[in-house]
Amino acid sequence: MKKLLTLLFPFCLGVASCDTTVDIKEDKPTDPAKHQTITLGGGCYWCVEAVFQQLDGVISATSGFMGGHVPNPTYADVCLGFTGHVEVVQVVYDPEVISTEKIIDWFWKSHDATDALGQGADQGPMYMSHIFYHTEEQKKASEASITELQKSVKDPIVTKVKKATAFYKAPEKHQDYYQNNSNKPYCSLRITPKLKKLDLKH
Repeated sequence: MKKLLTLLFPFCLGVASCDTTVDIKEDKPTDPAKHQTITLGGGCYWCVEAVFQQLDGVISATSGFMGGHVPNPTYADVCLGFTGHVEVVQVVYDPEVISTEKIIDWFWKSHDATDALGQGADQGPMYMSHIFYHTEEQKKASEASITELQKSVKDPIVTKVKKATAFYKAPEKHQDYYQNNSNKPYCSLRITPKLKKLDLKH
């Protein structure tokens, strides 16, 4: 795991000069014969990653971009909305330990699926709610879960369910971001309260 000392948050949000680490389990080797992959967009990928990398049965959670029309997008271009990509976390999981349905349940818990503009302070098309499925089983599970969730919420679910396309990994300094930078302003104000609410490590 890499440790990031300083990172300037998009739109000029200031950061602290020191870092703090949170002990979270490290990624495990992926076995294509046993594991499945699903790609989730639920706002800033730092927030989504911090949730999913803690779950039992999740092998890895990697921040990146998906769904756009420009090959090999840069982080800056995605943030400016030039590429059509969504900030996502590619989740590799062991379905014998955590089911697709449970992965999707955690996805709903981790963000507001009724926010058509993004997520809270993170506004724009790159932050909109998406499930990129890699199998037909995931597609069916996602659509069924949306139908069920809609029964319990007043506002429309805006999550888009799309077939996975090319995944572009975000820069290394953006990986494991909360784990390495939990004291920085964005983490303290946005991610830590989310993890506390979900009863996860913070």
